Amino acid sequence: MAAPLAGLFDYLPPAIPSDQALVPGLRLLVPFGRARRVGILLALAARTEQDPTRLKRIESILDARPLLSPVDLRLIEWAAAYYQQPIGEALFTALPARLRQPSPLLDDRVPGVQVTPAGQNRDPANLGRAPRQRELLALVQAAPAGLAMSTLRQRLGDCGGPLRTLREKGLLTLCQLTPDSSLIPPPPLPETNRPNLNPDQMLAVQAILDALGGFRSFLLDGVTGSGKTEVYIRLIESVIAAGRQTLVVVPEIGLTPQLRERFTQRLPGPIAVLHSALNASERERNWHQAARGEATLVLGTRSAVFVPLPRLGLILVDEEHDPSLKQQDGFRYSGRDLAVRRAQLAGCPVVLGTATPSLETLHNAGTERYGWLRLPQRAGAARPPTISLLDIRNQPLQAGLSSVLREHMHAEIAAGNQILLFLNRRGYAPVFTCHSCGWVGGCPHCDARLTLHLHLKRLWCHHCDWSQPLPNRCPDCRSDDLRMLGRGTQRLEDDLRPLFPETTITRIDRDSTRRKGELDRLLGTVQRGEAQILLGTQMLAKGHDFPGVTLVGILDLDQSLYASDFRAPERTAQLIVQVAGRAGRAERPGRVVLQTRHPEHPLLQSLLRDGYAGFAAAALDERRAAELPPFAHLALLRAESPQAEAALAFLREARALATGLEQPSVQLLGPVPAPMERRAGRYRAQLLAQCAERPRLQQMLAQWNTALRALPRVKGLRWSLDVDPQDML
Repeated sequence: MAAPLAGLFDYLPPAIPSDQALVPGLRLLVPFGRARRVGILLALAARTEQDPTRLKRIESILDARPLLSPVDLRLIEWAAAYYQQPIGEALFTALPARLRQPSPLLDDRVPGVQVTPAGQNRDPANLGRAPRQRELLALVQAAPAGLAMSTLRQRLGDCGGPLRTLREKGLLTLCQLTPDSSLIPPPPLPETNRPNLNPDQMLAVQAILDALGGFRSFLLDGVTGSGKTEVYIRLIESVIAAGRQTLVVVPEIGLTPQLRERFTQRLPGPIAVLHSALNASERERNWHQAARGEATLVLGTRSAVFVPLPRLGLILVDEEHDPSLKQQDGFRYSGRDLAVRRAQLAGCPVVLGTATPSLETLHNAGTERYGWLRLPQRAGAARPPTISLLDIRNQPLQAGLSSVLREHMHAEIAAGNQILLFLNRRGYAPVFTCHSCGWVGGCPHCDARLTLHLHLKRLWCHHCDWSQPLPNRCPDCRSDDLRMLGRGTQRLEDDLRPLFPETTITRIDRDSTRRKGELDRLLGTVQRGEAQILLGTQMLAKGHDFPGVTLVGILDLDQSLYASDFRAPERTAQLIVQVAGRAGRAERPGRVVLQTRHPEHPLLQSLLRDGYAGFAAAALDERRAAELPPFAHLALLRAESPQAEAALAFLREARALATGLEQPSVQLLGPVPAPMERRAGRYRAQLLAQCAERPRLQQMLAQWNTALRALPRVKGLRWSLDVDPQDML
């Protein structure tokens, strides 16, 4: 059951016999303490180690069929053991939120729309100057049995306005559809319109097709614009033709719209999309569609790795290097690593695709644990962009842009091209200060400065989400000489408008895309060429195809060159290469300008001289010498408390427990305060366990975790164990 308890619980069968057989994977309603809880049946046993007279009975069986198959249960049990997570929390992570309660399964019917007799006889061309209405009516006319609302949104995006108008005209009506009747697979592109694969793409496709029907891991190492998505599509076509399902895992929601559109245009069968931006009922319906085997393709973020797929034939993980694939709270699992384990259990291939492989994945490919498939050339006529470092020391800047970069921008706009400016800092300004006394706006709950959001007239903490109104006077000296320092994406947008007054500017960051559907809309304006300057944060750094972008400007990335986390150089190199890869993806050549005050920095020089592959080879040598992943394995014990000393005291006790477990091969480092010690009003500290051998570390962690759970509880103290941590903050 969904409880932070490490063990399993034995129950007797229901008192009243039922036609429903007890099968692992069923949800059960059981008494637990003085309450009733939902549990999941893991196994049947003829005997128990508990006192049989103390066992309680199952009250009822909630489902007619198991929600999780034996393979699903094996994956979850393995994940719980590896990541040192209570099995109940791991199990319920795999279910939609509503099914963690004693709720019945959703009605199989889905909301849809049908054409009326009047609408069937209406020629869409006669709808005048309403292209969206024409497109919508034609699409529904092609599905006389009705079309699911989810399919409409997949095909047309937000179409609520045209739908209301067509209903008012009596041409369309709302309805409820069974899953089978709601599916109309879009016709694949005619064979003559499919892009031709280059030799590297053909070799990659063939190697993976040869592995279908058995487990094997592949790294698809393709430079930006090399056509990895086309390789995915060809593989999925073959898997669907064989009657199997494909799971595609992406790191962030922002990558799903473009992939979904390309998949929908090219692939037959329904696509189930799963991510946190969907409402609960949409997500649950898509989950059931996948679990019943109706969806031929499941596209989702990291939690999609747990979705039941009875006909699973292939797993694809796009942008496998991305840290967003690791869950950072609660059940701290890696979606990428679990995808590999799931493929092993299901007996199917798994493909990890990226232009900037993580050092762990490169090591696995270099040691031949993974097949290494390279796409070194851009697809079609596209060529790699030229990358140059621009030393901005002692240079006058306007809107944070050097005169050289501004000249390049004017030239590209005059030529009808698009420009992408990358600034990995949202808000208006990162620092708000008093010029008279030096006061700086800081978060009262975190060791962090408040970011100015000028349009909202608020100071905001991007770590705990606390905010306050913008003060008119300094809280310390009452001076009104308050100033903003630095630049975020909102200020960059405002500063650009007077420099480029006739140019359309589109900003894409977490603030501008909060409303549902807004990301799709903004990306659409860029794709249609309606925005000449596109600016934003790392939401734009990966996966997107902007064929009109010929110039990329990378601004103010110097702070990441000197970060304390040992993964910082790798992340910075990946970010630069990914952002640079947005330029010159069509026939027009691309140019990348990286503004820096540290042009001599070894990381930048290595990237320019040797590319990402050369940087990664040198970084792996450094990791080997320092005995860091992938040449060692880590687990991070974190503790937090309203009192700083309480967190450190707990970790000192935890270290003493670990020292007594007789694992000399495991090295303990700490405890020390976290790099950001205070966050959301709580003091944080950490203790690192490091070992060259994964099995020995796992053995020690299992014993350590049991001992830690046996410690007396301290009021206000929380702790967690993070296996293979990606974030040391």
